[in-house]
Amino acid sequence: MASYNIAMNNKIDFEQILYRYNPWWEGQFKLDNIINRKKVLDKLKINLSTPQIVILSGLRRIGKTTLMKCMIKYLLDINVNPKHIFYISLDDYLLSNESLLEIIDIYRIIHKISFDEKIYLFLDEITNQKDFEIQLKNIYDQGNAKVYASSSSASILKNKKAFLTGRNTVIEILPLDFEEYLTFKKINIKKSNNKLLQAYFEDFMQKGGIPEYVLTDNIEYLKELIDDIIQKDIANFYGVKDTQLLKDFFLLLMERSGKIVSINKVAKILSISPDSAKRYLNMFKNTYLVYLVQRAGKTNERLLSAKKIYAPDLGIRCLFTGFRDKGSLFENYVYFKIKDKNPSYIYEEGNEIDFITEDKTLIEVKYNSEMSIKQNELFNGIKAKKKIIIKDIFDLEKLN
Repeated sequence: MASYNIAMNNKIDFEQILYRYNPWWEGQFKLDNIINRKKVLDKLKINLSTPQIVILSGLRRIGKTTLMKCMIKYLLDINVNPKHIFYISLDDYLLSNESLLEIIDIYRIIHKISFDEKIYLFLDEITNQKDFEIQLKNIYDQGNAKVYASSSSASILKNKKAFLTGRNTVIEILPLDFEEYLTFKKINIKKSNNKLLQAYFEDFMQKGGIPEYVLTDNIEYLKELIDDIIQKDIANFYGVKDTQLLKDFFLLLMERSGKIVSINKVAKILSISPDSAKRYLNMFKNTYLVYLVQRAGKTNERLLSAKKIYAPDLGIRCLFTGFRDKGSLFENYVYFKIKDKNPSYIYEEGNEIDFITEDKTLIEVKYNSEMSIKQNELFNGIKAKKKIIIKDIFDLEKLN
């Protein structure tokens, strides 16, 4: 309780901090130049009526905070009492000595909100709080609080999730898809000009779907984002001193995006042990900088076979490798479209099929190209509920 007493003794200063984060408490709240990601926002709205804690996960600066602000605007628009809506960024140094429960208690005291009154809590970067999972459990168990929280760390969420079992829903925020990209760029293509879609899609594959980068075209922003994640979320968090090694490792991963990656080969190139390479790979995975797809098959094949790797964003991939190997970029995009169906890849006798999903849909991605004879034989010989070959953006409709 010590920090709580300190905060109460400095109540005026603490109150100012909370008011800065919550301007709707004393006036109009405008989201200037914010473009609505309707499909994602609809998911958040659907969960509004459930008691579950909604956790937004995903890469840094992918738009989690913006989506929270859009939800706050929605609540205001449906006439929720502004003082019953509370947002806080938990990576704020000024709040580092306060526990989450203490901050919320002070918030309730400031506005004289009793425990009988429902509140809406938006807690940004929740994993910066010590024992966040126990505190979230307490908030949930007390009732009358709908919680939206965010995290840029998959590993912390996974390790701490036991306390929240049955109490939370995780929604991963992915980069903009092509449709969202067109919206952000204010590009409206009429059906009569449908052939222009291909040209715009290639622009999209080069630029990717990091919202701020799409809006600004500032390549330095993308470079700083990667440096920021490698330094703060990997080097500092895991205690890795050699940040240049991490950057070299990430470059190798991006060059192998869309391919099966041999940990032993990567380790040899970087002159590190295979165990170190595995550890670093998991660090990148846990900060959403890479996605891994396992091989389909029996348990030992799934666990022991090399993983296939995908970039976190097409623009990030092109930043490191240049705009080349469009087939691999297109496959990366298709992966994001089916990611929620837990895809794996098939590999038999030197031939590979890109994806088979949990619901037994077989998918091969061939961007403006054809399968080889052997690959075609493998594709036709595999038992599946549905088989799809995707050659261009118009074929993406088959995934629906």
